[in-house]
Amino acid sequence: MLNPTDKVDVMPKSVRITPEPAQGKGQAVIFMPAIGPVRHLCRLQTTFRARDEAFSCFYKRRTEFERVARARLASSNIEEGVIELAML
Repeated sequence: MLNPTDKVDVMPKSVRITPEPAQGKGQAVIFMPAIGPVRHLCRLQTTFRARDEAFSCFYKRRTEFERVARARLASSNIEEGVIELAML
């Protein structure tokens, strides 16, 4: 049982942050926005080295990232079933 003073990590199950992205720089955030009745896998490559920074940035701008993901899906800009997004 948790004490009221214990800190609990409340990361949603629909979001994962990979420890090391394939490119070797920055963190990647994996999320699944609901686009219509279906959820699609999206990968956001960030420039942040720290996992906490990437996660914080993602949540501050989540609606913007989801909007861009919907636009990418509408234009059929998908790689191997994954909507790829990158921060500049």
